[in-house]
Amino acid sequence: MKKKPLSRDYPRQFKLGKSGITVRWMTPDDAAAVGAFVQSLPAHDLLFVSQDISHPKVLAAWMSALADDRMRSLVAFEGDQLVGCTAIVIDPLSWSSHVGELRVLVDTSWRGRGLGRVLVQESFALALGFGLDKLIVRMTVDQGAAIALFEELGFRAEAVLRDHVKDREGRSHDLALLGHDIDEVQARMQVMGLDRALSA
Repeated sequence: MKKKPLSRDYPRQFKLGKSGITVRWMTPDDAAAVGAFVQSLPAHDLLFVSQDISHPKVLAAWMSALADDRMRSLVAFEGDQLVGCTAIVIDPLSWSSHVGELRVLVDTSWRGRGLGRVLVQESFALALGFGLDKLIVRMTVDQGAAIALFEELGFRAEAVLRDHVKDREGRSHDLALLGHDIDEVQARMQVMGLDRALSA
């Protein structure tokens, strides 16, 4: 099936409970806010990323990657407070240039309130527009709530990498790899007419 790219305009506003959230593209100007946000997260939450994004050099590389399409990122703000962000990492020179790795980070105070779901759904819409065939996510196997959310949204476990990451205390953790077929998502959305809603 030929993909139908979706246009996506930002910023976008969402009402979650009594709070309003603004989601927009991340830019290098967000570096300080993103850095402070990452530092506020439990260190264990960062183990799914191949590099330590709390390190200034890694954060700088992230900001640099925004300019050359190796990464597309969104930020979510409640007022002036950054409360979540996403990244879709693509390697255009690899044999897997059709696959995007999705990374989602949510402030601890916002977990269980629907923000993670909003960010994943926005990322799906972006993946469709980017022409990707597949999205993957990685997380440690003990992150049960996050795994349950992704499975609810159609991701399926593809592999468990035993003792694949070590935390700062030297403890090993298993890493789960989940994947989702983008063509399958678009086919279901077209049947239900949701592709038109997402492109609004």
